[in-house]
Amino acid sequence: MNRPEHEDMSASGQVRVLLADDDPRLLDSLSGLLALHGYEVDTARGGVPAVAMLEQTHYDLLLLDLAMPGMDGHEVLQVMNERGVDTMTVVISGNASIDGIAQALRAGAYDYLRKPYLPEELLARVNNAARKKRLEDRHRAMQARLNRSERLHRLLVNHSPDIVYILDDQGRFSFLNATVGKLLGYRPEELLQVPLLDIMEDDQRERGRYFLEQARQPDDQVRSIQVALKPKFPGRSRRHFELVIWPVHDGEVPPADDMRHRIYGTARDITERLEAEAFISFQAYHDLLTRLPNRALFKDRLSIAITQAAREDRQLAVMFIDLDRFKVINDSLGHTMGDRLLQAVSQRLLKCVRKGDTLSRFGGDEFTLLLPEVRDPESVAQVAEKILASIRSPFSLSGHEIFIRASIGVALFPDAGTHLDALIKNADIAMYRVKNTGRDGYQVFTADMAGTTQRLRLEQDMHRALANQEFDVVYQAQIDSAIGEMVGVEALVRWNHPRLGRLEPSEFIGIAEDSRLIAELDRSTLRKSVRELAKARQEGGRGLRLSVNISPLMVARDDFVDTVLEVLRQEGFPAQLLELEITENLLISDRQDVIAKLQRLNEIGVNIAIDDFGTGYSSLSYLQKLPIHTLKIDRSFTRQVKACDDGACIVNAIVAMAQGLRMNIVVEGVETMLQLDYLRALGCGVVQGFLYGQPDSLERLWQRGAAPEALAASASHGG
Repeated sequence: MNRPEHEDMSASGQVRVLLADDDPRLLDSLSGLLALHGYEVDTARGGVPAVAMLEQTHYDLLLLDLAMPGMDGHEVLQVMNERGVDTMTVVISGNASIDGIAQALRAGAYDYLRKPYLPEELLARVNNAARKKRLEDRHRAMQARLNRSERLHRLLVNHSPDIVYILDDQGRFSFLNATVGKLLGYRPEELLQVPLLDIMEDDQRERGRYFLEQARQPDDQVRSIQVALKPKFPGRSRRHFELVIWPVHDGEVPPADDMRHRIYGTARDITERLEAEAFISFQAYHDLLTRLPNRALFKDRLSIAITQAAREDRQLAVMFIDLDRFKVINDSLGHTMGDRLLQAVSQRLLKCVRKGDTLSRFGGDEFTLLLPEVRDPESVAQVAEKILASIRSPFSLSGHEIFIRASIGVALFPDAGTHLDALIKNADIAMYRVKNTGRDGYQVFTADMAGTTQRLRLEQDMHRALANQEFDVVYQAQIDSAIGEMVGVEALVRWNHPRLGRLEPSEFIGIAEDSRLIAELDRSTLRKSVRELAKARQEGGRGLRLSVNISPLMVARDDFVDTVLEVLRQEGFPAQLLELEITENLLISDRQDVIAKLQRLNEIGVNIAIDDFGTGYSSLSYLQKLPIHTLKIDRSFTRQVKACDDGACIVNAIVAMAQGLRMNIVVEGVETMLQLDYLRALGCGVVQGFLYGQPDSLERLWQRGAAPEALAASASHGG
């Protein structure tokens, strides 16, 4: 017996042994001997109890006597085989026949020991059998773990969201997981022996070929590439993948089917990621409403175009396109309709430009156009005229026929500047020159236009002016034409600019509208004029009616009605003496919120007047269903009155209509006695204009009186 070996066996873990024999004395001696050497021993007297114990308890080793009454050792071995009892068996018997030994070994016995035997011999046989059993158990456990690991890996590979593949040394597929079917429509077996290059999109193959060549280099570098792979079925959208590959060295993966595996890789579908990145990039450089390039992308392309034009010594042009009166339409018809109009305008503009030009939405209702190659100023003029003609055609949107115009400023490189900020600024300056001289046209920037930057400074100054109360209110008298008495006043705003002096409304109202400061200016004018009229009444002044212009932006505010009510309450001014003048464009949209606001004001006694009636989108329907009290005839119609027999058809028609609707009439722009006499004959109740002097403070207005004959003598615009 090799004691150290037995000690090693015991150290590796206790071995459980079952002794099966019909001799009780032998069982006692054997169990004592084995227990002495560290074995855990149970005994069974005969084959039947041995089988029962083997089924109930797991034994590492069975020492089995072949010659037993009832059920001999051969029958025990047969039952063990039938019932799958996994126990290492050493047969011990006095039967030394060759047939008996062979039969036992065929039945699964590990070893055979003939009686009588030496204890050392028995212990050596037992120890060897136990050692082999332990090795077999370990092997089976390891194999089971390997099988579980293989199943787990197969599960992970086949359920991976990525395509997992192996390529041979020719770049052909030798393995693919099932994910290839979900992403590209192929069954894995369809692609076996198919080159990876064959399922790449045609425009990707050259990149893919270079990539695979690099992957075969003798290094351990992991490589990746983004490539588009062909789906099996035509018509499916293009799919993009990130291919990652690892080189596999000889010996790392055993060959299968005589195939040498060279590359292991994965293909991850990144289509959605690329689409998301493209959308984010699109958002960063495009206007989502019109889908045009935005300001950032326009500047980027302009910068590149300037560099190229300077290198090739040629001209380029920047156009600044601003839609005229867009804010009126936007405020009248609503922002949704304004957005649709911007989309329609952008589509028309795109039809006016060449493929290499860049049209962008610069912001709001402003567009910029880059013409990177310009032959001469005349070619630029042709593009501008084409754009203007395109925009002049009416837009039909949701049953509305909308007319709009544009003002275009042009800056030529290098005459108007050599860097992008100068070109954009000077194109903007030229555009404002068009607006200041009538709109609906274009203008090329020249050096003498630089003073237009004052508009930007005025906008910046206006924020400070509102805080510092630099705006004053003056009043224009409204005269009863029959008796020549002042019955009301219209509040007009003036700006006492600390640097430029006193500014007229024509010099800053447009800026206030564009910068959306007009609502704050309206509130200030309303409060100040109501306060001054209320103070005049308290000091014994007459109960004059006060007319105040209100912009569409002011009316659109949710707090519009509450603001008016609060001003009247705080200043103690009768609602019946307040008349708010709005433009008819505000009513064309038939917006229910606007109608509701006007109804609320009408219920408390505030009068509503339509200012400059006839110059916008006139409609008889809103005159009948809305609480309109007064129509103000614009001065442009009053100028048509030249003699009492001239007819002045438009004035006649408006007066007749107002009288039929039982509305008040106020005629603006009365400058001559001839006009006054004509309007008196028509029955116009109230007139106002320079015939009665320039707008002034309330105090001076009363001091100079209201008789037209006396005023006409001193008025600079007298007839």
